[in-house]
Amino acid sequence: MSHQTRLHEPPAHEAEATAAVGTTGLMGVFVSWVVVLAFICHSHSLQMPNPAYGSRSSQDNGQLDAAGCVSRTEQQQQVSTDTENLSVVIRMPGVVPVKSDNYLCTAFPVPTSQDAYIVDFIPHANMDTVHHMILFGCRSPASSFNYWDCGGFQGTCKGEASIMYAWARNAPPTKLPKDVGFKVGRNSGISYFVLQIHYGDVSVFSDHHRDCSGLTLRMTSKPQPFIAGIYLLMAVDTVILPGNRVTNADIACNYSSHPIYPFAFRTHTHHLGKVVNGYRIRDGRWTLIGRQSPQLPQAFYPTNNEVKVENGDTVAARCVFTGEGRTSKTYIGGTSADEMCNFYIMYYMDSKHAVPYMSCMETGSKELFQHIPAEANLPISVSPEQMSSMMHMGHSADHQGMRLPVESNEAEPLFNQDYHLEQVSAWPHSSLRLGQVSGLALDSDSNLVIFHRGDRYWGPGSFNGQAEYQERSLGPIQQSALLVVDEAKGNILRASGRNMFYMPHGITIDQKNNYWVTDVALHQVMKLSGDGTDRVLLTLGEAFTPGSDKQHFCQPTDVAVDPHTGNVFVSDGYCNARILKFSADGKYLSEWGAGSSDRRRRVPFQIPHSLAFLPDKQEVCVADRENGRIQCFIAETGEFVKEIKKEEFGGEVFAISYSPAGDGLIFAVNGNSLYHTAPLRGFVINYSTKDILDTFSPETKEFKMPHDIESSDGSVFVGDAGSSSVFKFTNEKLHRSVKKAGIEVQELKEMELFVQSKMRPEHNVSKTAVAPEKQIADQQPPPHAAAEEKEKSSAKANGEAGVVPAIITTLLLVPLVLVVSVGLLICWRRNGRYKGKGEPSSMGGLLGKIRGKAVGSLNLGNFFASTKGYSRQGFDQLSTEGSDQERNDEDSSDSENEEYSALPPPQSSS
Repeated sequence: MSHQTRLHEPPAHEAEATAAVGTTGLMGVFVSWVVVLAFICHSHSLQMPNPAYGSRSSQDNGQLDAAGCVSRTEQQQQVSTDTENLSVVIRMPGVVPVKSDNYLCTAFPVPTSQDAYIVDFIPHANMDTVHHMILFGCRSPASSFNYWDCGGFQGTCKGEASIMYAWARNAPPTKLPKDVGFKVGRNSGISYFVLQIHYGDVSVFSDHHRDCSGLTLRMTSKPQPFIAGIYLLMAVDTVILPGNRVTNADIACNYSSHPIYPFAFRTHTHHLGKVVNGYRIRDGRWTLIGRQSPQLPQAFYPTNNEVKVENGDTVAARCVFTGEGRTSKTYIGGTSADEMCNFYIMYYMDSKHAVPYMSCMETGSKELFQHIPAEANLPISVSPEQMSSMMHMGHSADHQGMRLPVESNEAEPLFNQDYHLEQVSAWPHSSLRLGQVSGLALDSDSNLVIFHRGDRYWGPGSFNGQAEYQERSLGPIQQSALLVVDEAKGNILRASGRNMFYMPHGITIDQKNNYWVTDVALHQVMKLSGDGTDRVLLTLGEAFTPGSDKQHFCQPTDVAVDPHTGNVFVSDGYCNARILKFSADGKYLSEWGAGSSDRRRRVPFQIPHSLAFLPDKQEVCVADRENGRIQCFIAETGEFVKEIKKEEFGGEVFAISYSPAGDGLIFAVNGNSLYHTAPLRGFVINYSTKDILDTFSPETKEFKMPHDIESSDGSVFVGDAGSSSVFKFTNEKLHRSVKKAGIEVQELKEMELFVQSKMRPEHNVSKTAVAPEKQIADQQPPPHAAAEEKEKSSAKANGEAGVVPAIITTLLLVPLVLVVSVGLLICWRRNGRYKGKGEPSSMGGLLGKIRGKAVGSLNLGNFFASTKGYSRQGFDQLSTEGSDQERNDEDSSDSENEEYSALPPPQSSS
């Protein structure tokens, strides 16, 4: 079982890890002379660029020829350099496959003679054309031609080949953790990149168009302390019998090298694969590295656990196939009619011991796999609608509805008896005709501003594989994309934004009532006057031009504004994985990626989708959608502060908003996850303790794709792109009980006033961006959307808050008046002196105690802690804050000793 080797050209017909073995013997002598001559010609024709480093290039800024493909000379010019960073675009030079299941390769020299490190891979391909593509690193390519057929004996590289990247089924880009890179150049043994593309169905080329699919590589000359590598587990002898409902392919090898740290995984099969699982086995215990349906986009996804593989461990994988619908045996092979079982582990290891590629092809023993966890045998179903939504989406694809069939654990909401947000079902009072609702914000008058898409929707054909908008011919949206509605009733007060936008996404309103919006089709951020005149005050980015430098965005998602400095933060986005910081006048200041308390385990953003600025803490938080987490950073420096990642989120967080009430409250909505099944819900989270205080969802209908959330004065609004609606929620359940956990009614009323007074001042700056566009199968833009019931509920709350204390005070004064009256009467009758001063003072003291308890000691954080006993400090290792210090034992309920371990009802976002 010991098989952990470096690759020496795996057989080409085995698709994903393919490259034919070079010729040997006498033929090798002849070929070597040919290769020398070819190499000279090849080197001359390629015109190797100057190895000096330059500045980052845009994602796709090379010139295209008449057929839409990059020529070799133009491709060479797309190597942009600066003193430390390097960007290389590798594309097929306008090829036309002549047969189905054609494997074509092209080579490109590493553009420096020094050591360099790949830190980012950006694919430029579409599954309509490309079955899959693999990037190899080698010392010398197998051919000197611009491109060649590498599916036969010629293969990809001469000698040793290392797989560095693989892509299929419209997978999104892959960015490596900080301080981790694939080493290439002088001391790596890798002087050339070889891009191999498997073209499946040649009929897509019936119009004789030329293909220029490929990759952009981001590189740096800065030495990385950790070197990345690929460990491939691949089945080679599985036979899938026709009609068999289940066939397993098992692979297992003993590991016998220096420690590796898996941080991403990728699965690959053809049409019959249902699920692929990878594990580390140590002392009989199976630890999951990753599991995924190979029918979903075949990206490198973050590993499910923090796993370290050491000498003596076993690495294992299982692929589950079905033979239903087949009439003959299916074998492992390189054609579309064959099957494959591949589990890729992307890992890093200390640079001193780095091995760039390892593989395992040994069939695992039946005895070993008797103990595989039951989850490995559960297929992950993918509906036809999900498959359809995946098509044509390129790397900006959204995976709406792609969830594991895992039962959710429906726990009771934490504050369903004391503090719970409930839908205002009668809001809005009149119907709003909306398209996909992408963004919400509150203006300076506390009116709700809705950013929607009118008759436009993000569909499979909206963008190509390079994130370029494909529907410009439709022109801008003719409907008013910006609606200002009354928060109390939801009536439209003002409409604007006609003929300005192509695909609206996020909106934030600054202290001067200016609108900051993003448009993912334009790849721009715009600052608009909030007076309804549609005046554009500032524009960042170049229209319809995706990119990754300081002047370009690639489908930016949201904006946050610092109310004190005016600095602007942009989450960028679907193709990039960064937050950019600009001054108030649009000057680029800085940018950063994902954070972690452990630099070696830093997982890059996967669609930073929504932002919230925390004015009382001077931090900016981001909803990292596909990683299912919220990360917060110091606004001034970009320094990582904390991460909130909960099982209840179900793997995705679409949008966040913030309120400074108490210790700070984060409002969030989740989405449909690739890994878990969780209900779509909203969450109220204590910023300091990271505890979930409440979950909420609509009563009249379900969330379909909650895309943005906004909070103010005890009300919360959720914009749903799936149902083209806006929902309003309030905490009116707070008024229903006379006594809760020993806290009198007037205390609850005072608490509500406290919440409102704390939330009112900064309602604008709490906005964070809405959820991304996951592809929706039923995308008819229905009517109805959102608005504001806040003024009404706020006025009602203020009125009610004064009623009960007044009644109690009156009731207490009645006996006082009676006692005083009786005393005066007695004294008058006895002609004695009146000595009644003590009683009123004691009664005043009693009132003072009651009021003091309700007001003086009341704190929202204390209230939550004292009534529910929160001692949990967060699920992840980054949590160091606790709420125990603020617990009020006197007012604690019987549940105070609970340790909240059940999964409260999460809300999935889509």
